Amino acid sequence: MPTDLANDPHWLDGVRHFNAGRWWEAHEAWEHPWAQARGTSRDFLQALILLAAALHKRWAHGSTAHRNLYKADAYLARLPGVYAGVDLTALRAEVWAALHDPVRRPQVVAAPEGPAD
Repeated sequence: MPTDLANDPHWLDGVRHFNAGRWWEAHEAWEHPWAQARGTSRDFLQALILLAAALHKRWAHGSTAHRNLYKADAYLARLPGVYAGVDLTALRAEVWAALHDPVRRPQVVAAPEGPAD
């Protein structure tokens, strides 16, 4: 994880909110580190903000348009499948599924570590 995020309370609050299904609050928490971030860290946070916004608009406002998900895809395409310890490929798939099923709750979790050498 980029050192600028590892101990950032806004990042950690955003993760807690996202994992609890409080997507607007996650979006808001991540705005602070996003405003300070540069390069791939900024792309990473922008993608997560957009994923949270997609879920919020779907389940808080009933929007069936997935514009924010497709916007997130542009940022995700710039990143590896796992970035900052988060399996972005799995998260994107989970968000897609959750946009169609209100019971699903995607989680921002650390990706499994590869085998030790």
